[in-house]
Amino acid sequence: MSNEIIDKALKEGRNTLSESESKELLRSYGIAVTREAEVYDEAGLKAAAGEIGFPLVLKACGPDLSHKTERGLVRVDLRNEQEALDAFEGIMSEVKDEGGSVLVQEMVKGDRELVVGLTRDPQFGPCVMFGLGGIFTEILKDVSFRVAPIEKRDALEMMQDIKGRKILEAVRGMPAADLDQLASMLITVGNIGLEHDAVKEIDMNPVILKGADAIAVDALVVLEQPDDQ
Repeated sequence: MSNEIIDKALKEGRNTLSESESKELLRSYGIAVTREAEVYDEAGLKAAAGEIGFPLVLKACGPDLSHKTERGLVRVDLRNEQEALDAFEGIMSEVKDEGGSVLVQEMVKGDRELVVGLTRDPQFGPCVMFGLGGIFTEILKDVSFRVAPIEKRDALEMMQDIKGRKILEAVRGMPAADLDQLASMLITVGNIGLEHDAVKEIDMNPVILKGADAIAVDALVVLEQPDDQ
């Protein structure tokens, strides 16, 4: 199955989609992602800020830009136009020589972070991943896997497999997560892997629970070139 975003990246010899491209792909499949706009100048920034509203997050954006947080290329909780302009100038000064842009993104607030992803196993093919997200992904490694395709029953079982499953329940005034929405997200990620052989990995981390809703605030899609390339 063809996809313009994936095809364009492959023709350009790229093995990763930018965050903007990754989210555009996920959005096209109905996965909830942040409201955002990719901008290249101050006029674009002001227009995006007016459309999205404060507070904002600004991130460097580009297919070859990784470890954005470690490089200081992510600025959060920007509350007015001047803060946004200062952050934009600082980020662009670091990435302009790398052909980068800036992603202007709504600030999604939530106390619970999850990770949803996909990895292509040489033997089993696309495998869906679910677990605790944010900084805890690497530290706790509290994740579960299923081979795609998965059904709703499989997705719900994945959520119960993790040790931190109580994070999905109603706790401290926060509502229980919408398990149906999360299940749909997991099923869809598996289907993307099945429909597109070029998709090697999908990493949505974190997926923030905003109330009961799950929203992917960061995403990366890794590709692999066809064997005949």
